[in-house]
Amino acid sequence: MLWRRNLLAPLAALALVLSASAGAGAAAGPTPVGAPTVAAAGDFDAPGPYATAVEVGAITTLYYPRDIASSDRRHPVIVWGNGTNGIPLVYRDLLLHWASQGFIVAAANTPQSNLGISMRAGIDMLTRRNADPGSIFLDHVDLEHIGASGHSQGGAAAIVVGADPRIDTILPIQPGPLANINAVQVPALLLAGEKDSIVFPFLVKAFYDAADHIPALYGELRGADHFTVVGDPGPFAAPTTAWFRAHLMGDRTARAQFFGPGCGICTDTTTYSDVRRNSMALNVTATP
Repeated sequence: MLWRRNLLAPLAALALVLSASAGAGAAAGPTPVGAPTVAAAGDFDAPGPYATAVEVGAITTLYYPRDIASSDRRHPVIVWGNGTNGIPLVYRDLLLHWASQGFIVAAANTPQSNLGISMRAGIDMLTRRNADPGSIFLDHVDLEHIGASGHSQGGAAAIVVGADPRIDTILPIQPGPLANINAVQVPALLLAGEKDSIVFPFLVKAFYDAADHIPALYGELRGADHFTVVGDPGPFAAPTTAWFRAHLMGDRTARAQFFGPGCGICTDTTTYSDVRRNSMALNVTATP
């Protein structure tokens, strides 16, 4: 399909550049990443309080709080799907940002993620490691709070995986068209780019329009093209972090960004060129 062909060359080239600059950080085994500063409450695009680490496996790359073995809590999970011919390294900054906020990100390594098989495999793997006495993840994975996200083809995969009963919310970023949101039974935030010429905003709006059976929001990032989220995620960092903190961590400040009469993104015309909430989302209160 045209949108897949158009995505191939830029992502492949960027992956090579990032691989060269990553060096040993892309090797198998946990790789420490520098400790971030603590973000102020509600400053969702700032790094979170956790130093992070990366573990590259055969099927899944994990981004997680570095000291998870000594953590006093269980950490929610985000499963991730790449754009066509992309790899997790392409989205490293966004995935590390989520890990710094306290999430375990299970990013499928596959460059063809649409079926969501490898994303589900990430949940299965974390389920096993959460029960493994020899694992640093023992009893530290919050398997009751799992979100699904991805970009482009991976955004479509997030919708596909959203039908899995283990998923609590989905956040497709500029999702490709090969998915059926009618099977999803959890809240959805669908993000588009105003200047996206590969996955046009009207394609993302079509998913939003079809999602009349669940609380659904549509956010169109002003000036964003299809590759704005790649590398430095820019304007995508704050809403994605807030959405997952609201739905997987019970963060009330984050929840107020999307629900209730004071909906934060609804009045942020600097960041968004279009924001929509369906009738079910309008009935969700800012305080659970």
